[in-house]
Amino acid sequence: MTSSRFVIAGGGLAAAKLAEALRANDFGGAVTLVSAEEHLPYERPPLSKEHLLGKKSLSDFTVDPSQWYRDHHIELMPGTTVTGLDRGAKTVALPDGTTLPYDKLALATGSRPRMLRMPGVDARGVHVLRTIEDSDALLAMFGEVRRLAVIGAGWIGLEVTAAARAAGVEVTVLEADSVPLRAALGTEMGEVFASLHRAHGVDLRTDVKVSEITTTADGRATGVLLDDGTRIEADAVLVAVGARPNIELAADAGLAVDGGVLVDESLATSDPDIVAVGDIADQQHPVLGRRIRVEHWANALNQPAVAALTMLGRPAVYDRLPYFFTDQYDLGMEYTGYVSPEQRARVVVRGDLAGREFVAYWLDPNNRVLAGMNVNVWDVTDKIKELILSGRAVDPDTL
Repeated sequence: MTSSRFVIAGGGLAAAKLAEALRANDFGGAVTLVSAEEHLPYERPPLSKEHLLGKKSLSDFTVDPSQWYRDHHIELMPGTTVTGLDRGAKTVALPDGTTLPYDKLALATGSRPRMLRMPGVDARGVHVLRTIEDSDALLAMFGEVRRLAVIGAGWIGLEVTAAARAAGVEVTVLEADSVPLRAALGTEMGEVFASLHRAHGVDLRTDVKVSEITTTADGRATGVLLDDGTRIEADAVLVAVGARPNIELAADAGLAVDGGVLVDESLATSDPDIVAVGDIADQQHPVLGRRIRVEHWANALNQPAVAALTMLGRPAVYDRLPYFFTDQYDLGMEYTGYVSPEQRARVVVRGDLAGREFVAYWLDPNNRVLAGMNVNVWDVTDKIKELILSGRAVDPDTL
């Protein structure tokens, strides 16, 4: 396939790792990486963690230096968004009206922050977090304001909150659900994070609904109005209510989509010449036996190795278990596995829950381990993986 042209639509970690994997597998054809951002591909977890704490700069989490792309003959098209896809002609359209031909195409278009529909969301001082520019703006804001209102107590909202508190900013977190992270972790583990943030001086309010971001006459955010009439005064507002996968390109081209781009075990889409990786990939998972779409760093890091083989026509299966992590204040956490919303599972905790140094296991009614989460306890991920993959019943008392 040395005369082939492979195109990667996207410019994040998944795109960079896919380019790496193609060259590592001796693909000698042309590789073009079309990136909406002007920067070289970089990792996103530090945007809400180390970068916001002033511990890392962009160069520290850029995937590869520019010299690597030159040495490996990867054509970069920064600041360029693929605007269309013609599967029949096997071309992608670019903003200047030109087209780029491909033999194989990888979609790594990622996601974007989900926005609220309410008055004030476009005001100055209202932030979201997805790009390095967003993170830079938040970091600068920390040094300028006294009070921050965070709408949403998901991973991004809580990680930014932890960084803001480290900078001495007063933070009010507003969450519609009964506890933070309930959809991801359930009520009991969500309470761990609720108590963590309250212990660090956060005004965490749950079961609340935001109706408006209040503003000055000249359009600067002054806080948040709840639907019960309560006003939360703030000098800045972060909207952190989840992400929306960028699947429009795939959908408009007639690829199978359903909340994400549908891919098989090898990460191939409904078009065998197109793969999808990262946030947008809704995969038929061979271990979990169901479709799953995970918006986490581990997929962007690990899926490209399989997608590259699929593009090269070699057999490959992506069978890694979902994995994610967070760092908030003095709490470090890793989570491995998957518990679907409809699954009945009970949580068994081993260790010091109150002291936030423990391992939690999610067990199905037959005492099979579905997932595990280690909090300030390390080197247990392999054990958790083994328990999940074994599919065998365990004695909860011996975990």
